[in-house]
Amino acid sequence: MGSAQDHTGSYYAATSNDHREHAALRGSVNADVCVIGAGFTGISTAICLAERGYKVCIVEANRVGWGASGRNGGQIIAGISGEQRIAKHHGPNIEKLLWEMRWAGHRIIRERVARYAIDCDLKSGYLDVAIKARHIRDLEADVRRLEEHRYAEEFRLLSRDETRSMIGTESYCGALLNMGNGHLHPLNLCLGEARAAASLGVKLYERSPVLSIIDGDTASVVTSDGRVDAKFVVLAGNAYQQLNSKLRSQFFPVRSYIIATEPLTAAQVAEVNPRDLAVCDPNFVLEYFRLSADKRLLFGGRCNYFGEDPAVIRSQLRPRMQRVYPQLTGIGIEFAWGGTIAVTLNRVPQLGKLAPNVLYAQGYSGHGVNVTHLVGEILADAVSGTLERFDVFAKIRPIRIPGASVFGNQMVSLGLLYYGLKDKL
Repeated sequence: MGSAQDHTGSYYAATSNDHREHAALRGSVNADVCVIGAGFTGISTAICLAERGYKVCIVEANRVGWGASGRNGGQIIAGISGEQRIAKHHGPNIEKLLWEMRWAGHRIIRERVARYAIDCDLKSGYLDVAIKARHIRDLEADVRRLEEHRYAEEFRLLSRDETRSMIGTESYCGALLNMGNGHLHPLNLCLGEARAAASLGVKLYERSPVLSIIDGDTASVVTSDGRVDAKFVVLAGNAYQQLNSKLRSQFFPVRSYIIATEPLTAAQVAEVNPRDLAVCDPNFVLEYFRLSADKRLLFGGRCNYFGEDPAVIRSQLRPRMQRVYPQLTGIGIEFAWGGTIAVTLNRVPQLGKLAPNVLYAQGYSGHGVNVTHLVGEILADAVSGTLERFDVFAKIRPIRIPGASVFGNQMVSLGLLYYGLKDKL
């Protein structure tokens, strides 16, 4: 799995509020559950299990929050990718449970931030923006659904003029404001959750790439310098999982990138985002942006690029940012970074078992902050013997993508070209 690495050069890493390190795994350890991966999925699963009295350890190849959990756009958006396919597969009886699950991650995050006093710049407010008339029709359908379910948070459809007034750009023909969604500093959330897990007795091991999992009534997780023997193993590496080639063939590794400007002036903030909202467009080759706590514009998007060079990332995203905000032309860009997300062919998150006591979860397709926290609770339920929500996903057979682990970048490039054309239609 390669050598362990420190965090990428992101704005989040530069402003993280916890610099503690956890020792690498040495020797033999016993646990009820061994979780592989210290991102949102793994740590959320560990917290849920530890709160129920399980003895848990987490083994991480790099650092806590090193992967997508510490690099993403920081937007808390309701919904599970592939919901329509899930509903079609299971029929009308699933609707109530699906509606509850689409918001569950929000509840878990907010309760956990309050319970464990996690400082992660958690804020409410989000805009789904529309670029074309068909997007407005989709937003109108969303409004009807919120009304039907008597959604309790503030929401309303905005006109072109109201959208321009709220986020200072001519780029959109309308938007749906939803104060139940929001945004946060994802790495500080992940680090805060790791502290919470440790306070509950969870043992965390960093810089400990897993070499193999040995199946059995007691499974063994083996690293170069140690092993964990556990009744259950949870594989939570998502797009960065290297252990199982079959799982790697079930998603596309799609890159997403973010730039962070220098801090905006008070006048600029008042013009471009006075209500401090997160914003996302509806395209597949999407763009998303928000303000950081120190009032930088964090602007992200998917790109047909697969490297880590900050200069290339700036060159890709600055023109797109300036199309949305020409008034920020020439502003300083102080950070540029990227990460990989796992996008499944049918967009449905993949939960399943590699063995009776080896569980996995992956493939959030861009809805990671919310859904990982839901999945952590679902995986803890499955370990405890309750499979109702686990089976909602496990009973939808994953679609394998031949060659994805070898030719993934080439396939993604073609996909971005295809979906980019669809976005323009």
